[in-house]
Amino acid sequence: MKKVNVNEIKEEPWQSPGGKYAAHFKGISIALGRDPESLDLAKRHPFDLEWTRVPPGKHNFPFHAHSAAFVVSGRGSVRAKDGTTEVVAGDAFIFGPDEPHQITNTGTEDLIYYVVADNPIGESAYYPDSGKWKVNKTSAADRVVIKSHEMNYFDGEE
Repeated sequence: MKKVNVNEIKEEPWQSPGGKYAAHFKGISIALGRDPESLDLAKRHPFDLEWTRVPPGKHNFPFHAHSAAFVVSGRGSVRAKDGTTEVVAGDAFIFGPDEPHQITNTGTEDLIYYVVADNPIGESAYYPDSGKWKVNKTSAADRVVIKSHEMNYFDGEE
């Protein structure tokens, strides 16, 4: 069994260039030994677990599609394709591959939640507000071709 204490994992800050999006992360799966650079399934986990903290008034990311989450503390709202839902500590939610979402801290304290995401070799996310796809590591065996032009992550978002 591999074990880590989340309190001992280094918190990594992240913010968009214009400051609209901000979050801090603790990569629990990486701390438990997942090799994020490897395409070898024996060195990866079947899912990813991450601790996320969003400061008051900030969005976690642009509107995007993937994963599930569990709120630990704070309050916020989750924008989905059918509207916005308030979330508080103890709430859990899940999205299908075609269900975009965005989490916003609407409270006065940090919003802290866990993200559970599948971890396929060619993980991707869709950003419907700007019409972009983000594609992470792929291998030649994936046989998926995306025809587009390369752009900055925040094009059309800020």
